[in-house]
Amino acid sequence: MEAIKDLINYLSYPKWSFTLSMVVFFALLRSKKLWTRAGGLILLVASVAAFCLSLFDPNFRSVVAKPDNVPIVMMVFLVGFFLWLAMYKAIRNDELIARGEPTFEKSEVEDKIFTWPDLVFIEFICMILLMVGLVVWSIVLQAPLEEPANPSVAPNPSKAPWYFLGLQEMLVYFDPWLAGVVLPGLIVVGLMAIPYIDTNPKGNGYYTFKERKTEIVLFLFGFLVLWCQMIVIGTFLRGPNWNFFGPFEFWDVEKIEPLVNVDLSEIIWIKVLGVGLPSHWLPREIFGIVLLVLYLFVLPVVLSKTRGFKRYYEKMGPSRFYIGLTLFLVMMLLPIKMYFRWALNLKYFVHIQEFFLNV
Repeated sequence: MEAIKDLINYLSYPKWSFTLSMVVFFALLRSKKLWTRAGGLILLVASVAAFCLSLFDPNFRSVVAKPDNVPIVMMVFLVGFFLWLAMYKAIRNDELIARGEPTFEKSEVEDKIFTWPDLVFIEFICMILLMVGLVVWSIVLQAPLEEPANPSVAPNPSKAPWYFLGLQEMLVYFDPWLAGVVLPGLIVVGLMAIPYIDTNPKGNGYYTFKERKTEIVLFLFGFLVLWCQMIVIGTFLRGPNWNFFGPFEFWDVEKIEPLVNVDLSEIIWIKVLGVGLPSHWLPREIFGIVLLVLYLFVLPVVLSKTRGFKRYYEKMGPSRFYIGLTLFLVMMLLPIKMYFRWALNLKYFVHIQEFFLNV
């Protein structure tokens, strides 16, 4: 049993867990017809059973059973359930459409009920059950209230609310102005721009996967792999001093992880060329600047000419295509930067401290 715990702790470290999550994500997409039926529910029940068995470990229980972490645990399993439910309906609808039959949503239109008293009665029962659940919750779990704020004493680890922990985890890989301002702003702008970039009418009003395959895969990758996983890591696996701890590891305040991060300019000028860093920021960071320009401005033009992206360029038009592709490339900067950090201890591609510009 201890060997299994050690293996799980080892595989939970970001460089392995992130890679495994991407492998599992694309493997599930390839085998969606298997897990979108009873197999998905069996997998979910097995995950709940494994979670319950893990509660016998005191280190695991001390983290997940904290009153303010209990709802996040529930949300993790709820995300899994509703993902299964949505994909189940999407795959079934694709099968119905292939046979020329109406979708679930069209068949449900005929099953209409009156708002009063049917719908109001159901909502009233749900409200009663919710109140009972909140009362039981408040009795069983103590509210995670602490003493009044003291500027001389900071909790260790100092964590943001759970919905910001994904951004706080991104601070490990990006400069604060990028992880805390630019990237969240681009996320909001990107979500607002989706209806204007993606004008495909298919999938409106009914579940489908086949008709919106690329869009759904991109959304699920960004939401599950790049966002939900970051929240889980920041909530359950980041301990004192923001050090990483496996799910069965003790949160040791004295744990020290020596790590020397280097910039791209240091790797090229010192390690590769064997000379000192130039004093002026432009020649010093020219390699990183050129790399970012190629990635953000040249790569979209090159991709628009390739076979896989050309049809999207013709269908969407230049403006919508380049805006959408640029937002996608910015999203992919996160896994790219993460892998460079794990492989080369790379901190910044561009580090211009004279203007506080770090990428």
